[in-house]
Amino acid sequence: MRRAMSFLSRSSGLFALAALCGFMTPSGAGAAEMAFRLVDFGNPAKCRQSCPQVIAADGEITANTPQLFLDFIGSHIQSGRLHSIVLMNSQGGQVVGSMELGRAFRTIGAAVIVARAPAGRAVTDGSVFSGRCYSACVYALMGATTRVAPPQSRVGIHRMFMFEANRSPESTAGLSRVYAASALVTRLGDYAQVMGVNPELVWTAETIDPDKIRILSGQEMRRWKLAAPKL
Repeated sequence: MRRAMSFLSRSSGLFALAALCGFMTPSGAGAAEMAFRLVDFGNPAKCRQSCPQVIAADGEITANTPQLFLDFIGSHIQSGRLHSIVLMNSQGGQVVGSMELGRAFRTIGAAVIVARAPAGRAVTDGSVFSGRCYSACVYALMGATTRVAPPQSRVGIHRMFMFEANRSPESTAGLSRVYAASALVTRLGDYAQVMGVNPELVWTAETIDPDKIRILSGQEMRRWKLAAPKL
């Protein structure tokens, strides 16, 4: 599929522009499902209808997100302006859905930058907002061909878990916390390795209290080959 979509461009000029983006303080984000939108990279007054476009991805990753992303690509691919650069800002979500989104990123050869685009339709001054990639979002980030986490953005990990209905008649609580089985942890480690990331990152995440987020340092991200601070 990557060969079939090779016309998704990542021109060196746009890469240079993305690398020089200014980062501003982010505002709080809700837990809405991840949505995608096109953002012009340039001043429409100058480039008019020929501005290169990148993808802004904001929100929680669900099981539906990978297909929604591919559908979004398919509906905009004919414009000739779409570049395979994704500005991703996510608090996390579903682990398997995140791995599948990562595979979709790899399929189109996407460069993913942990960042948030302005609310408008264009980045006219080279500035985007700092972003976050927490919890399961990290597994989506792993799939990108090029991964960038600028110093102003935050990447964080913790142990996987989910809530399910409590079936115990002795318990009065409605939900109980369930942790990932070893098979899923192993699967994640294998996925990380395939994507060129040190699986030690996965093992480390599983040691972090799920009620906390451990923010990764730039040194850790470089050591685990997760992301670089710039393109």
